[in-house]
Amino acid sequence: MRAEPSRRPAPAAATAAAGRWIRRPQPRPAARLRLFCLPHAGGTPALFKHWPPLLPDWIEPLMVCLPGRENRLDEPLPEDIPALVGQLAGAVRPWLDRPWALFGHSMGGALAHELTQTLIDQGLRAPEQLVISAREPPQCHHGGDLHRHDDDTLCAALTALGGTPPELLALPEIRAIVLPAVRQDYRLIETYRPDPERPPLPCPLTVFRGRDDPDLDAEEADAWSRWTDADFRVETFPGGHFYLSDAPGPVIARLSALLAQ
Repeated sequence: MRAEPSRRPAPAAATAAAGRWIRRPQPRPAARLRLFCLPHAGGTPALFKHWPPLLPDWIEPLMVCLPGRENRLDEPLPEDIPALVGQLAGAVRPWLDRPWALFGHSMGGALAHELTQTLIDQGLRAPEQLVISAREPPQCHHGGDLHRHDDDTLCAALTALGGTPPELLALPEIRAIVLPAVRQDYRLIETYRPDPERPPLPCPLTVFRGRDDPDLDAEEADAWSRWTDADFRVETFPGGHFYLSDAPGPVIARLSALLAQ
């Protein structure tokens, strides 16, 4: 049986980082596992706002907030994905005093994969589970140049994916807040050049996808199997790219069952 983790409070360094990189909506100091949640391009921890009350008490949700949103609007994003992941790894490390897992949606899936690789390369324990949501594997990276297009084109793409009400994107004041982070995130992910030759991870890897997601088909979801030496599976839910917002209950139930293993 796995040894029980210590129940000491989060380290002081982790507490300091919580106000910037990590949101802790429901502190659970007795939880035996920490779940880091990373949102999509332009996304905020609000993507997971319905999750804490649905998760069992033994899981503590920690929501990642990247620069350029919420109380970090005046902070620029790093120049590329490796630099961003390096900073994020430093913020996450103090929270790894007990078993942990990662859930990354869309761009957050790419970050979650890179973050797991980075932390393992630094000699830290692997996560209990890596869950990649609505994101193609590195060898199928789509790329793109949407970040170079005008605001109307960017808004049209966001509307097509769902997740952002089009009536909000029609408001100039909302565009002024939302689009800079979206554009910068798209720049990062579209110019991202993953290394398809990196070794597979030693942890279980699960892919979550919406059945009607235009950005991740079944074949690409299956191709994530190359990235783990442990258990692999694909879970498909009704809905599109933002299936997890349409019906969070079944998603949380399946995620909780995976983590319980």
